[in-house]
Order: sequence, then C-alpha cells, then structure tokens
Amino acid sequence: MSKHQFQSEVNQLLHLIIHSLYSHKEIFLRELISNASDALDKLKYLTLTDEQFKSIPFQFKIDVEIPQEESKLIISDTGIGMNQEDLVQNLGTIASSGTKKFVETMSGDMKKDSNLIGQFGVGFYSCFMIADNVEVISRKAGEDKAYKWTSDGKGQYEIEEAERDQNGTTIILHLNDEGKEYTSKWQVESIIKKYSNHIAFPIHLHHFENKGDKDKPKWEKSSEQVNSASALWKRAKSELKDEDYKEFYQNLTGDNDDPLLTIHTQAEGAQEYTTLFFIPKKAPYDLYRADYQNGVKLYIKRVFITEDNKELLPTYLRFVKGIIDSEDLPLNVSREILQQNRILMNIKSTSVKKILGELGKMAAQDKEKYLEFYKEFRRPLKEGLFEDFSNRETLQELVMFKSTTQDSYTSLSDYKTRMKPDQKAIYYITGDNETNLKASPLLEMYRNKNIEVLIMDDEIDEIIIPSIGKYKDIDLKAVNRSDAAKDFETEKDKAAEKEIKGLIKKIKDILKDEVKDVRSSARLSDSPACVVADETDPTINMQHILRAMGQDNAPQAKPILEINPNHEIIKKLNMVSDTAIIEDMSYLLLEQSLLIEGATIKNPAQFSQRMNRFLQLAI
Repeated sequence: MSKHQFQSEVNQLLHLIIHSLYSHKEIFLRELISNASDALDKLKYLTLTDEQFKSIPFQFKIDVEIPQEESKLIISDTGIGMNQEDLVQNLGTIASSGTKKFVETMSGDMKKDSNLIGQFGVGFYSCFMIADNVEVISRKAGEDKAYKWTSDGKGQYEIEEAERDQNGTTIILHLNDEGKEYTSKWQVESIIKKYSNHIAFPIHLHHFENKGDKDKPKWEKSSEQVNSASALWKRAKSELKDEDYKEFYQNLTGDNDDPLLTIHTQAEGAQEYTTLFFIPKKAPYDLYRADYQNGVKLYIKRVFITEDNKELLPTYLRFVKGIIDSEDLPLNVSREILQQNRILMNIKSTSVKKILGELGKMAAQDKEKYLEFYKEFRRPLKEGLFEDFSNRETLQELVMFKSTTQDSYTSLSDYKTRMKPDQKAIYYITGDNETNLKASPLLEMYRNKNIEVLIMDDEIDEIIIPSIGKYKDIDLKAVNRSDAAKDFETEKDKAAEKEIKGLIKKIKDILKDEVKDVRSSARLSDSPACVVADETDPTINMQHILRAMGQDNAPQAKPILEINPNHEIIKKLNMVSDTAIIEDMSYLLLEQSLLIEGATIKNPAQFSQRMNRFLQLAI
C-alpha cells in the first residue's frame, strides 16, 4: 500500500464542491455515470481499431448497485480502466489552473455552479458530497493487475493492489448521513433518467426487493435497465420531442439550462451522416481562451472517435455543442488524417452553412431570441468575418451593432434601408466605450445632418471591420479617420479654411513633433478640435489593442489634429499675436482632443500648468 497527498488544488477543489454545491448534490451520479460512459467509449474505439485490443471481450455496460445491508452505492463499468499511474494522474491531480478557473467562474447560484463541475472535468470529486469514504477498484484493459484507490477526501489517498475479474472500474461509495437517501431505488432511478437517459450504453440498476411480507421478509435481488441506451441523433426527428433533445443536451454538456437552438440534420445520398448541434443560452467559460475545449464529438457509425479535434467546426463556431456521426469515414482514421479528409471537410462545410442558415432564420423570425444569442456570441461570430471568406456574405447579414439612432442592435441590412438618398457610405466609429463614443466630437456633423453612425465598441471591431471594406456595394467608413468627412465638404468649408490658413501653419510648427498634420475640419460644430487617424495609420484604439497584446514595439502613429474654423475659440485664437498663448492653446487643443478619444497625454503636469494659466486669464 502506498500513501499519497492530493495535489493542493484538489484539496481546494474538494472544499469548494462539498461546501458550495451541497444543496445540489445529486449531480454526483450524473458525473460518475458520464465518466463510465467515456471509459466505455474509449475501449470500444480501441477494440475496433487497435490489434492489441481486438481480442478483449467487450461487454459494454454500466451497473449501479444498491446493496441490501450497508449504506453503500456502487457504480461499475467494463471500460478502459486505470492502472496505478492513471489513478494518481486522474484522481490525485488536476490541470494546474483548474481550480482557479472553477473559482473565477462560480456565480453563487447553486444550480449554475453545479453545472461547472462537468464543464471543468472534475466531476469525480462531487462524490465526496455524499460519501465519507470512496473506494475505486480498477483494472486497465490489456493488463493483469488491478488496483484499489481509497480516500476520505480530506487530503490523502491510498493505492494498493487489488482483484478484479475483468477490465473496467468499480466505485464504491460509503455514504454519509446525508447520502443515505441514495439507497432508495426510486431516487437513484429518477436521477439516472433525469441526467443519463441518453447515455449510449445500457445502465442496469441492481437492488433488493422484498418478495415476502412484513412479518417474513424475503429479499431478492432485482435488475433492470433504466435508460434508453440509444444513439438519439440516429433516431428519426419525427420520433423525438423537445424534451428528448433537452435531456440529451444537458447530458452531453453538463449544462442545466435548455439549449437556445437545436439543429438536427440527417443527410443521405453521396455522403451519409448525421449532425446534432446545439447552441447554448450562455457563453462557455473558456470561449476566449486559446485552450478552449471543443464542443463537438465525432462518431463514425456510432463509435466515438474524438472530442478534442478543433477541425470539426471552424474556430469562430467554437460555442456550438453536439455530435457529428459519419457512415463513410474509416474507423481507424487518425486525427492527423482527419484534418485533411475530404469527407469530413464536406461535412464541416455543409454544417457551417446549416448553422449559419438557422441563425439567419432566427434573426428574421424571432429577433428577441436572436438578440439573446447575439449578446452572448457576437464576438466569435465577428471573427468569422475575418476567418471564413466563403461565408462572409452570410455572416455580414448576421452581425449587428449599436447605433446613434437606434435603441437596440441593428444589422447592416437595416442600416442600409435607413440611409439618406445621397448618402455615400455606411459610417461607423470604433472605440472601447459606448458612452464615450456617442459623446465624441467626431459625431457632431453626422448628428446635425441626421446621419446614422454605427457604434462599434468591441475591440474586435477595430480589427475586423476595416478588413471587410464594403457591405454589398457600399463602403464602410470610419468617422475617426481623416477622409470620412470629405463626403460632406462644401465651398463654404473651403472658404472657412482659407480664413485660418495662417493659424494652421503656426499650430503645425508648434506641434510638429506631436502630430502628423493640422487641418481645418468640416466635421465639427460644437467642439473646437478633434483628432483623427490618417487612412493608413492605426487608430488610437488600435494602438491600445496592440499594446494590450504585448506588442510594445508596434509603431506609434501620430494623430491628425483638426480644428473647427467656425468655433469661437479658433476665431479668437486666429486674432492673437502672443506666441506664448498660441503655443499653450495649440497643446491644449491637442491634449483635450486626445483625452476625449481615450488616449493618454505625455505630460499631465504641463497640461495642468497650461490650464491654470488660462484659468488665471479668465478670472
């Protein structure tokens, strides 16, 4: 026998699960059965594809037993099993950041947080909510020795050699006082049907029934299969009810919510395959992590192949959960070959079009529901505009943005219907704060002319939208770039520019090291100045993004300062001959414009001194 300490994060995780999720403790059975199903999936695949395992007799089943005399519950399977090293790795340690992720994602809602156990792959530990001692007896397929893992969940576990007739794993739960309710046949059966009805392997419940009477009890062991054990996705859609899909989704994902959208496709013809996709109501915790977990499982002829192949759907659809089951792929296809396989590429392409098509139907037929989806998944959907050129036109119809004239999100298509007869472009402004963007001086001209401007405050907009260039035949123009106002320049603006030609030259000379250019502005009405980016330069917001990505050496583009020839401050400044006042005001115009756009100024102290000098003049 060897004694081991749990990894420190396992201790922390056990404490969290036991004390934070105790009122929703029935999920332990869901998690243990799910683990047993995974073990059976792995062995089934190997017996079909690996010569080393083909001779192993494979009875795929899961047994749940309620013994007669003791407060125990036993869950066993005939799956891949574990050796001593596997027991240490799987039951004594977790991924280095697993606990931290789990804690960060917990909301305090018992029902929602119990869902996280399955999502984080730490479901085994939930059994300590209802057991004060746990034994795991396991024998790995293809090996002779079996091992027993024992722990009370309080910091240590022991491993010793054991006996087991065949490969697989048996978990013996010594139930605590609160866990004794799970010796009820009715209770256990209802939990299995609630969470695990569509597990693809038969689940047999073994229990004892009194065949005598009260005075002379006669206990006999009884067994029955309590789940449907069928591949739901292969059944005809006409046979299935919404409740069937919801139960399957919850079992597949560990999500206690119903799916927002279900897409079931059964293709026949040149290629035969089935897909069952779900879109969750809420974004997964790892949606924006580079190591996100793929949500789609690949089956071949109902044999589970893989769930960690990120080629099954494009990255921007990583929030989609579900099943792909092909009748045409060979069972022994390698994961590397999968990436280049023409059959799978065709399934992937068709699936993407189907998913986007269903989202399009939702957007057209149920805008409220689509907005529920869009608020959760708009950022990955926008990634598709950059990643998926073949579906870009479809994606352009699905993305939506905030607006200066609309109370809610609006599509590019709807914006187009509201354009002025002589309007030349779709105008937008990018930044990181909706409130600040709506108050930007850059919108003054558009507001005065009653022209709608799209508010793009997701940082991804700054990267994606310029790459599109057009919506159908209409240019997309950023109002925080230098040429956006040229569409509206008049002879009156050109005349006003001539009035301040000398002042512009003076300001250029003063700010020559700080700005790329100084120009008269046709876009301002209420503000004296603003800053914009040249057409080929990154905007201020883009420079922020690059620095946040760690690109400290990225080129720092200088802004263009535009001044309003019709503003009282500029008119008065044009008449000033005092060089010191012109210099102070030139810097103040630039610095206040930078602050409004969310940029930092180089020398706050000097900015304050200049402000104080002008305040003194005003008193």
